[in-house]
Amino acid sequence: MTIHAQTSRRPPDDAATDQPPPEPPRPRPSLRSHGQILTPYLLLLVPTALVVLALGYPMIRQLVMSFQEFGFAQQFGQPPEWVGLDNYTAILSDPYFWVVTLRTLVFTAGAAGTTMVIGVALAVLMQRVAPAARTAVQIALVFAWATPVIAAVAIWKLMADHRNGVVNDVLVGFGLTDFEGFDWLDGGAVTFMLVGATVVIWASTPLVALSVFAALAQVDESMIEAAQLDGASLGRTVWSILLPNIRPVLVLLGILQVIWDLRVFAQIYSLQQGAGSTEETNLLGTYIYHTGIGGGNYGMASALAMVMLLLLVALTWRYIRILGKQGDLS
Repeated sequence: MTIHAQTSRRPPDDAATDQPPPEPPRPRPSLRSHGQILTPYLLLLVPTALVVLALGYPMIRQLVMSFQEFGFAQQFGQPPEWVGLDNYTAILSDPYFWVVTLRTLVFTAGAAGTTMVIGVALAVLMQRVAPAARTAVQIALVFAWATPVIAAVAIWKLMADHRNGVVNDVLVGFGLTDFEGFDWLDGGAVTFMLVGATVVIWASTPLVALSVFAALAQVDESMIEAAQLDGASLGRTVWSILLPNIRPVLVLLGILQVIWDLRVFAQIYSLQQGAGSTEETNLLGTYIYHTGIGGGNYGMASALAMVMLLLLVALTWRYIRILGKQGDLS
């Protein structure tokens, strides 16, 4: 009688190693991890909603009013009448609009360009002077920056006064006797704009100077020392080394200055009070105000504001795109 022994079959050791090890079970995301993911979005939700509410509704309302005839009658309940593009047609066919636009562009270019030049010069100066002098300059810049606009306008009005102004006294002291009793604010559009640009530049320069000074502090000192060893002058060092290294900061500040100076209002409006005719001294900001609040034509003023917005976007969009392509804003 033959007994067949049953032998157990075992897989070879190599076959056992060919199978990948089982993956550990993935932990389910907890409520805490969900909260950590959603927290940044929840924090952004409230300020985003406030911005949309504060800026979005007025912008839409302004756009709608630009296609309507909206005057004093509509303020007392009369429904506005849709006029389509009539407001825009009237604006673009009005020669005075183009005069004001050209004046605004010249004013913006002069004020923004002068602000940048003075701000960069002050920043370079603060790098070269002693710490005590640098601190004094920075404190003076902060005080000038913190001065309210109306107070700054009042100060410059007193300084440019044709009776007791210090500006005329200084010019007469240098032998320019023609400026004795000269009225800067009522002496024509050019002198008025000089005073207005001075007020704007005086208030805008501190931001540029302090921002550029902070950017210059990040430039590698070894590059400056190498230029000095090669015999480069201060002007050459600034132009060839310092400015190229802080170019993104300069361009951003320049764009901001164009935006701020193009829409300047409070300084020019305050100077216009008691300075004669406003037609010769209007910029786009004051032109919109006098058309809407002063003249009661809110539909036309809204159309002017939209044209000004398009002009502002056109002036700044090209530079922003160029910087984005070059990676200077990243």
